[in-house]
Amino acid sequence: MWTKNPKNWLWLFLFGSLWGAVEVVGGEALYRAGVPSSSVWLAAAALFLLAVGRGVLNRPGTSAVVGAVAALYKLANAAPFFCHLLGIFMVGLVFDVLASLLLVEKEKRRAWWRAPLVGALGAYTSNALFAVLMTFVVRYRYWIGDGLRKFSRHIVLAGSLVALVSLFLVPLGLRLGAGGEALSMKRPRWAATGAAALACAAWAAGRLFA
Repeated sequence: MWTKNPKNWLWLFLFGSLWGAVEVVGGEALYRAGVPSSSVWLAAAALFLLAVGRGVLNRPGTSAVVGAVAALYKLANAAPFFCHLLGIFMVGLVFDVLASLLLVEKEKRRAWWRAPLVGALGAYTSNALFAVLMTFVVRYRYWIGDGLRKFSRHIVLAGSLVALVSLFLVPLGLRLGAGGEALSMKRPRWAATGAAALACAAWAAGRLFA
């Protein structure tokens, strides 16, 4: 069981921390630079990091843990917009379900061609679920103020852009993660030390630059 190995939790904490840093530090940088559709690039980066994490540890539940760590990072280092925290965790949970269904460990050779499908479906599904929740369940005024315009744009436009980018980023992330897994098996102490150092650096960046 992967939950019994402390090294596995270290890897999940690392990728969740990196994702959180992208959300907090990277998101602030994109906002200040006036980059259009910044949420699209943040979502694409999230799916890439989830894919790298899944390449290192391809087990059900791991991506949801990465999402939970990323949400905790944003809660600790940014204003508590709970809809953002829910959105982050939802991306991790959706990716977890899809990866668990399509990227089966015992079918590694067959799993690679399914990786783009995980990325595209992950983008559309997480965007659709979040839009439905904000519009029809929470009924957040920012979402219902202009009818269904924001609802449709979040699913169709933003979802399509993230899906398109993820067709390339998710397979790349899985391959990089698999390479990292092989390296960690050869040099376990170096890998663990490096992972811990990167996670600490990510949290320090959140405190210093957010």
